[in-house]
Amino acid sequence: MNSPSTVTTPLPFRFGLRQRLSMWKTILATALGERLVYRGDFALGTLMRFLPIITQIFLWYAVFDSIGEAEGENAAEIGGFGFREIVAYYLLTMIARAFSSMPGLASGIAKEIREGEIKRYLIQPVDLIGFLLLTRVAHKLAYYAVATLPFALVFFLCRGYFVDGWPSAMVITSFVASLIMGFLIGFFMEAAIGMIGFWFLEVSSLLFVFMLFSFFLSGHMFPLTMLPPGIESFVNFLPFKYLAYFPAAVFLGKVPEEELPLEMAVEAAWMTFFIIVCRVAYARGIRRYSGFGG
Repeated sequence: MNSPSTVTTPLPFRFGLRQRLSMWKTILATALGERLVYRGDFALGTLMRFLPIITQIFLWYAVFDSIGEAEGENAAEIGGFGFREIVAYYLLTMIARAFSSMPGLASGIAKEIREGEIKRYLIQPVDLIGFLLLTRVAHKLAYYAVATLPFALVFFLCRGYFVDGWPSAMVITSFVASLIMGFLIGFFMEAAIGMIGFWFLEVSSLLFVFMLFSFFLSGHMFPLTMLPPGIESFVNFLPFKYLAYFPAAVFLGKVPEEELPLEMAVEAAWMTFFIIVCRVAYARGIRRYSGFGG
C-alpha cells in the first residue's frame, strides 16, 4: 500500500524559458490536431447556431414596425439601435461570444480538484492554467478554421443590415483587440471560479449564478443601452460587457473613436485583474491541497 504523500510544490516553473516554450508548442499542436480530427461538425454546428437569428429578425421586425407606426419609420429606435442595426448587433455578438465563451472550463477545473486528477499537474512539468489556456486557444483556432466559411456565408446574406458599411481602420483594430481581450477575460474569469474548488467541494450552484449574470449582463440577449439609465451605468462598470456587447458596439460605431483608447484600457485592466486573481487563487489553492496515494 502506498504511503500518504502531500504535494505542495508545482514543477513547471523549475524549467527554463526555452523548455517551456517547446512544451507549450507541443501542447498547442497536439490539442489543435485533436480538435481538427474529432470536431469536423464545426461547420454544420456553426450554421445551426445562426438559425435563432431568423427568429430574432422576425421578433425585432414586429417590435420596430409597431414603433414605426406610432412614431414614423425613420424615428424607430430603441436604445440607439434601429432595426437593421439590431440585427447586425446580434450577428456580431455571436462572433464575440464564440471568442469569450468557455463551456465546461470552471466545472472541469473544480471536478479535477475534487477527484484528485489535479495531482498530475503538480508532479509533472505542466502548468494547469497554461495547459488549459493552450487547449482553449487550440479549440478556438480549430473552430474558426472550419467555421470561417459558414460565418462568411451568413454575413454575406445579411450584409444589407450593416447600414454604415465598413468601419475605419482604427475601429477594426479595436474590434479585433476587444475580441482577443474578451477571450482572455472569459478564460481567466471562469478559471478563477473553478479554483474555488480548492475551498468548496461543489461549485455548480455558484457557476449557475455566474452564467445567469453573464448571459444577461454581457449584452448577449439585448444591447445594454436598452437598460434603464441607472442600471446601465452600473452594468457598464462590470466586466461582463466585454464578453459580447462591447466588441459589437465598437464595430457598429456605438463607441465614439475618441473614447476607444480609454475603453480599451479599461478592458485591458479587467483582463489583467482576472489573470492575477486566477494565478493567486491557484497558488494559494495548491498550498492547501493534499494528494494521497499513488
